[in-house]
Amino acid sequence: MNVFERYLSLWVVVCMVAGVGLGMAAPAFMDGLRSLEFGEGSQINAPIAVLIWLMITPMMMKVDFGAIRNVGRRPVGLFVTLFVNWLVKPFSMALIAWVFFRVLFSPWIPATDADQYIAGLIILAAAPCTAMVFVWSHLSDGDPAYTLVQVSVNDLIMLILFAPIVRLLVAGASSLHVPFQVLLYSVLVFIVIPLSAGVLLRAWLVKSRGRAWFEQTLLPQFAPVSMLALLATLVLIFAFQAGNILGKPLHVALIAVPILIQVYFNSSLTYMLMRWLKVEYAVAAPGALIGASNFFELAVATAIALFGPESGAALATVVGVLIEVPVMLSVCAFCVRTKHWFPAPAPGA
Repeated sequence: MNVFERYLSLWVVVCMVAGVGLGMAAPAFMDGLRSLEFGEGSQINAPIAVLIWLMITPMMMKVDFGAIRNVGRRPVGLFVTLFVNWLVKPFSMALIAWVFFRVLFSPWIPATDADQYIAGLIILAAAPCTAMVFVWSHLSDGDPAYTLVQVSVNDLIMLILFAPIVRLLVAGASSLHVPFQVLLYSVLVFIVIPLSAGVLLRAWLVKSRGRAWFEQTLLPQFAPVSMLALLATLVLIFAFQAGNILGKPLHVALIAVPILIQVYFNSSLTYMLMRWLKVEYAVAAPGALIGASNFFELAVATAIALFGPESGAALATVVGVLIEVPVMLSVCAFCVRTKHWFPAPAPGA
């Protein structure tokens, strides 16, 4: 692991503290950054969008959609991951969030805030992890080629299902209205553009310079760009939410509860289904991690686009960022300790 991977939790904490400090120390400056949009009325924050492009595009360049044709050799692991990601995860999160914020936490959470938090958690759950899965797979001794297939297929499905699922569930679980046009803008800006750029750059560079140069020389050089963009994105996210984080510590703690339940529920469900179906460990572990973690960059950006940078929905997605890294590290550790539960890989797999 490089320094970033080894001390990931520390960097997140540093960015949180720096962002909150910046938001409280320079509110006028942060208001200026919040007002920068791509097109009047788009609600797409320009600084966040640019940083996400810088962060995600190099990671999308790793995605080889040609690898999808190899999934026929071991389809079960992919099917389990897709089942949990798209038929369980967003719907179970909508239910869990509704139960907690409408029933269990109603004495402490006003109804208007509850609507916002439910919406933010649904957005978070409807975006399966893309970028960080490669880190989680590496830490859990997963099969990198199969992880690539799982990420590739999930990215393609996300293009189609993310917007309608978010709109359906937010309208059903809260009283909020989700402007479909803004949601489509978010998909375009935060998924289509970096994904298309990554695919086109990969094809062009592999064709012109060869796969070995691309994977062994070029991609490692992009790692610092993605890292710095991620850290800068986290600083901005926490700066935009500084008032909410410091002003509503009880809300932050309560938001974390359904997220924790959701992460452990989905990772356990995926992992146990993989074990029951006798999928090999190197496929089961990253599959469980994809099912548990979230594409928090997309979720935060979408919540900001839909409801604003100081909204409760944005705060809920930020809390997801706060707890994801340490929680996912605990899931990685559990997977490594239980590797013996799974059959040995098939010869030639």
